[in-house]
Amino acid sequence: MVILPAIDLMDNCCVRLRQGRADQRTIYSEDPLAQARAFAAEGAAHLHVVDLDGAFAGAPKHTALIAKIVQECGLKVEVGGGLRTDAAVAEIMETGVARAIIGTRALEDTAALARWVAQYGERIAVGIDARGGFVQTKGWVETSTVKATDLARQVADLGVRTIIYTDTATDGMLGGTNLTAMREMAQAVPEVKLIASGGISLPQHVADLRLLGCDNIWGAIVGKALYEGMTSLTAMLAAAQS
Repeated sequence: MVILPAIDLMDNCCVRLRQGRADQRTIYSEDPLAQARAFAAEGAAHLHVVDLDGAFAGAPKHTALIAKIVQECGLKVEVGGGLRTDAAVAEIMETGVARAIIGTRALEDTAALARWVAQYGERIAVGIDARGGFVQTKGWVETSTVKATDLARQVADLGVRTIIYTDTATDGMLGGTNLTAMREMAQAVPEVKLIASGGISLPQHVADLRLLGCDNIWGAIVGKALYEGMTSLTAMLAAAQS
């Protein structure tokens, strides 16, 4: 597995939101570029970036900053947040990101998703956020009647080969991810690389994911635990590679 440390951008700062709520914000760094450099220095090869302002506004807001991170830190960067139009996707791709993450709101237009996959191939990823196995939308305020595994199967059929799966009940809670949900997702789309997100905060949580025995669980995103000193990136990388 690979570990993707997370940088969530809001007002040009690194922040974390508790369960996706803008009013539950903690600022961890006022220099996201320096934070990305620090992760690279600790051994990271990958980085997960969310443009939170872009997500809330519906259009990217930190593209110039993200371009600097890509160009100056030597990391394979995946980016989500506000990527809902051809122009927005093209703009973020021009920065040299490894993957652009399309959220579930954009999936209402499957024709657009199919078009982006045709144009950019495996550089298009999809983020699926779910609670109790059902897809959540509108900043996790609404839970739909669509099963997360059904949506995963749908986007896989369109050619998507990377899915970031977040169990919103565990996000920011530091208690590990929903292993049952991860196994179900992995079995539903065995041809897709899965990146686990939500609650992963200790080396044991990474070991638990590996013990599921699902070869397509490819990576894990770690955020709050790194910023609050619960673990180190070095320890998480070791757990992923041992």
